[in-house]
Amino acid sequence: MNDIPATPSTSEPSHSTSNASPPSGGLSAASLRKERGAIAAQACDTCRSRKQRCDEQRPKCGTCQKFRLECNYREPQPTKKDKTLVEILDRIKSLEGKIDYLSQRPAVTPSASAYPVPNSLPSPLPTAQGALGSSVPTSSSYHFPDVASVASGGEDHYQYVSSVHQMLKWPAIQQLFASIQPNLPDIDLSVLEREGPASMVALRRSAILGLPTDTSPPVARASAISMHDPVTAPGSIAVSDLSWDTMQTLSKAYFDSINLLCPILNRQSFMSDTLPTLFSQGFDHGMASTIAFLVFALGEVALAGSDGPSVHVYNGRASGIKGGSVDRPPGLELFNEARRRMGFNLTECSLENVQIFELASIYYGTCFYPLDFWRMTTSASMACQALITSHPSALSSAQADLTRRAFWHCSVMETGLNLELGFPLTGLEKMESIVGLPDFSGPYSEDDYMSNQESYFQEHFASQIVLRRLLVDFHVVLGTGSSAHGPMSAPFSPTGTCPGGANQVTIRQLALQLEQWRGMLPLHLRWHEDAPGAFPSSNANLYNPTAASLFTPATTPISPAMPTTTQQPAAAATLTAPLMFTTDLDAAPPRYPYALDVQVALLRSRYYYTKYLIHRPFLYKALHHPDAMAHDDAVGAAECLKATLKWPVAMSPTCRNKRLVPCSFFFTQNFFGILVLLHLSTTVPLLRRIRRTLCGERFELDARETVGLYLDWLRDLKGVDRGTVWHWEVVRAMYGLEE
Repeated sequence: MNDIPATPSTSEPSHSTSNASPPSGGLSAASLRKERGAIAAQACDTCRSRKQRCDEQRPKCGTCQKFRLECNYREPQPTKKDKTLVEILDRIKSLEGKIDYLSQRPAVTPSASAYPVPNSLPSPLPTAQGALGSSVPTSSSYHFPDVASVASGGEDHYQYVSSVHQMLKWPAIQQLFASIQPNLPDIDLSVLEREGPASMVALRRSAILGLPTDTSPPVARASAISMHDPVTAPGSIAVSDLSWDTMQTLSKAYFDSINLLCPILNRQSFMSDTLPTLFSQGFDHGMASTIAFLVFALGEVALAGSDGPSVHVYNGRASGIKGGSVDRPPGLELFNEARRRMGFNLTECSLENVQIFELASIYYGTCFYPLDFWRMTTSASMACQALITSHPSALSSAQADLTRRAFWHCSVMETGLNLELGFPLTGLEKMESIVGLPDFSGPYSEDDYMSNQESYFQEHFASQIVLRRLLVDFHVVLGTGSSAHGPMSAPFSPTGTCPGGANQVTIRQLALQLEQWRGMLPLHLRWHEDAPGAFPSSNANLYNPTAASLFTPATTPISPAMPTTTQQPAAAATLTAPLMFTTDLDAAPPRYPYALDVQVALLRSRYYYTKYLIHRPFLYKALHHPDAMAHDDAVGAAECLKATLKWPVAMSPTCRNKRLVPCSFFFTQNFFGILVLLHLSTTVPLLRRIRRTLCGERFELDARETVGLYLDWLRDLKGVDRGTVWHWEVVRAMYGLEE
């Protein structure tokens, strides 16, 4: 530990600039503008202020010529690094404007194919019988009873839903569950049809007693750090056991991993000011001490979650949950020190108060306590609203950017909880226009500069914000189409005669907006859509699997402050394919510094989640109205099935470090839902035909690997989360698995 400085050196790093890459998908965007009536890509200031369409003529548009006004077009502003961070944030408005246009326009029944026709099929015909061939029956092998639809009370109409457990109320899935119910004597599957997501919440609450508050008897620490000798210092850890080296090591472990995923703290001020002050003056009951103990606890989670012993082993495969035990997660003693102090700061209207709740929610997430995670996230959101409402100057102070980062972290987490479990929003989303977007403009330490050079955590965070806002807008468009305007029109009702609502054209345009988001990503974040596990499509030198600085064997520390004692053979680092993620869960996992694999996996997995959600209505129609399926409907169902495959979060090495995945139960829910749909796609004739003809040559292989990955995820988590036990028992009966 002698190489760790007393205070980290800081500097104002210079940033190289280069030309930003243009967004991909030009032809699609051009055709989209044509369909919409030539919406301006970049209006002049006059037309922008008048909120009217601009014809974009240069040097003066038609409106400015007519009224003899000065015509100015906004030019892209230079940024600190490759013009990518600010460009990502600036383009949100243009994308949201297009989505607003979709939500306001009347639904149009497409007169031509809404999707391109694959070479493997003939020209689109009006029904699935013609599109998919007459040799395969178009009706489902299931006979659906008169089960009340989750949407509008009838089977004939579909209402868009986001939650997996709302999807499970589909009549087709209810009949599937009825068929496996005899194999599940201890589980009542009908509760889903009656209660929906509430049943899962109640199940988790009945099994969770909360984290232990006692610290005896002593347990072996799961990380490479030993705070005290358990023989001579039994019981809870004393403050005096925190040496300077230990405090530095735990703090650096936190900032080199978790704070890159959720950048809510300032490393420079914490390491240079907070830590030395606490070490010299001691810990009190103030917010600085509370935050410090939360950082220490999460630092130990980062260490143990990467290098600690697995909590269990299945058929020789070590669990991806490392450190501590089921009942006593790593960092518990340190977290309890923070909990003892949190009560003194509950009502403070300060940024530190928001950060305390956010750090506590992150810790509960690493322990797989979803309800506690939700409660702390809600408290953080309410504290953030109180701060902004009572101290508007916080958005113009020296901590303004930190406030924005804390705000958007709360917003991303709250959105996931709302869409998947139906937990109510706190109203935080109403402040988005007031708060604005973070730009990491404040001074930061040399360590953060180096971690950003290696992992691009700033751009990952900004891209997550953009994707979250697009997802919310998509949710509104699809939800409005299925509820506010009555039953959804074609392709989601058999007749297609209902006015209003979303249809093939709307969903195609939403998919194009999502593809534009992916095309606007910086080159070093972009990937080929059909290769979710591959390295980014550019910067080959940086992401080369042979580059020792980024892709190293497991003997290399995950960060300078996170030593590992794990020894692996040198041959384990040799890979034959340039893959960043792998489906081989038994191979020695690669190691990436600064939690890069988790950052990349989260961004890509949430992209595929959004795409899957957009196209899921097509699967509903294929399951319940196969005779009304047209070719475009079949292509949409194929797009949904392809979007379910091989989410990087479930692949190695990310799934081997599950404690570092924020809100992991969000993915647990969706993996369960995907396993249900993939099973149906092998039993329903129409979906089997779609799999063979529209999903591509590699689909069957990728689908088998996907099922294996998601089953392993559920099997691994069922030992620490009672809700996952329910999921596992259902899929075990569905797929005919042995315990």
